[in-house]
Amino acid sequence: METQSIVVLDFGAQYSQLIARRIRENKVFSVVLPFNASLDEIRSYSPVGIVLSGGPSSVYDKGAPHADKKVFDLGVPVLGICYGLQFMVYALGGKVRPAEKREYGQARVELQVSDSQLFQGLPKLLAVWMSHGDSAEELPPGFRLTAKTPNAIAAIENAERKMWAVQFHPEVHHTPLGSDILRNFALNICGAAPNWTGQHFIDATVAQVKRQVGSGRAICALSGGVDSSVAAVLVDRALRDDRGKPALSGAEGSRLTCVFVNNGVLRKNEFEKVQQNLRDKLGLHLVAVDATDRFMNKLAGVTDPETKRKIIGKEFIEVFEDEARKLIANASEKGSWKGTASAVPTRTRPDAALAAEGRRLELEDFWLVQGTLYPDVIESRSVRGPSEVIKSHHNVGGLPEKMKLKLIEPLKDLFKDEVRRIGRDLGMPEDILQRQPFPGPGLAVRILGEVTKERADLLRECDDIVVGEIKKAGLYQKIWQSFAVLLPVMSVGVMGDQRTYAYTCAIRAVHSEDGMTADWVPLPYEVLKTISNRIVNEVRGVNRVVYDITSKPPGTIEWE
Repeated sequence: METQSIVVLDFGAQYSQLIARRIRENKVFSVVLPFNASLDEIRSYSPVGIVLSGGPSSVYDKGAPHADKKVFDLGVPVLGICYGLQFMVYALGGKVRPAEKREYGQARVELQVSDSQLFQGLPKLLAVWMSHGDSAEELPPGFRLTAKTPNAIAAIENAERKMWAVQFHPEVHHTPLGSDILRNFALNICGAAPNWTGQHFIDATVAQVKRQVGSGRAICALSGGVDSSVAAVLVDRALRDDRGKPALSGAEGSRLTCVFVNNGVLRKNEFEKVQQNLRDKLGLHLVAVDATDRFMNKLAGVTDPETKRKIIGKEFIEVFEDEARKLIANASEKGSWKGTASAVPTRTRPDAALAAEGRRLELEDFWLVQGTLYPDVIESRSVRGPSEVIKSHHNVGGLPEKMKLKLIEPLKDLFKDEVRRIGRDLGMPEDILQRQPFPGPGLAVRILGEVTKERADLLRECDDIVVGEIKKAGLYQKIWQSFAVLLPVMSVGVMGDQRTYAYTCAIRAVHSEDGMTADWVPLPYEVLKTISNRIVNEVRGVNRVVYDITSKPPGTIEWE
């Protein structure tokens, strides 16, 4: 079954991803594309509707983002939001002007009609969230006013041409009935079928991976976290032969090899614990590689956060390529490839198509599976409209430009909470799905300044205390993320009668829905006190503990 979607064209709004989330909450798939996405790219998502997002520009600004006007001719309903309304008015022959009074914050909208599908079932007066400096002054031909505030046009439509627009933001919580408006658009106006369920996503992704990989093989960059584990189980299900056991029950029969790399900046005892988890609980074919020296040598003397991330991303790829070469060599040693694929052990046996071709497995036949999520893509790539790159995630912006391995990112359009739901539908253990997020570059982005073995060891001990006490207090699954950061700040302290001069450790704990925004957690004082006391008493080299109370934005969750 083809997946329907509603495409959100991003004009640089800070709320674009929220539009997609609100639509997905109605079991309709929605994806955010840049405002200048080609018509072919838009069509590739089989859209039943298009949303034009808000944005910080004026339609008359030099260099203002303008979408291809042919999006209005695709034959599907279009909803403009804020700047999206202004662009619709401008593009279709109306006029936009600077507002006499800028509207920002809570406002009251009064409906002017009773038969608008967009506002079906809603009261005449609506509380909404406004954020605009320009307003529509003259409507395009065929449009009518459907709602207004005392200061501006609040909603317009041309139902005959399948076009609707609102000046306010229905996607934010500050517009209490905004979800109803988006539901009306998605289900009633676009006629989208609410069938984007976890099982639908699993079936569609398995089929897509089978098509992508074809007769090849895959290596999964497995960290033991939620994202890479769910990605591994999904791809494992797609790449099993007919004799393969069901996912989560054994590794035989799969053309997927998972590679777990110790990059020297893992948490305490994580290299051993994760291996046991992934083999015993997920039944995946796992290869563990201790590349500590390799990574630490590359990171020596490096202090710039972006450089760290790119070094780690490049080194990961080289490790994965080395492991692929080992698999190829192993397969070659085990048997002839011409017509005797069955002589090769299951885990290195080529697909029947390769054997029929009478050729050896090559590096170009391998795909690299990564658990990249939507927030990673948004922060790492300036592809979602005219937005700025925040940081390069090692599995997105940190990848080298040239790779011999082809890339599969089955979760790249999902948020973390959606990934957890997919994992449950796959039957994965709850203790794996409830792990707090851990960055791909590991502790390297929690050690400010140079990454050394000494600093990594210090942070490992601090982090182990933080996580242990959070779990002991019964808060681990109630918090999105909690961890320690080692600061390049030395301060004077006193222990007993002796002077100390040691590092400072920062504690970070945040609540979040999807990682796009976050609020700091007011941890109980007793928990903070215990963490602080344990760190300064048990971790030789740290004599001061501070608590980070910065939300995202303006900060990010990780410090680097």
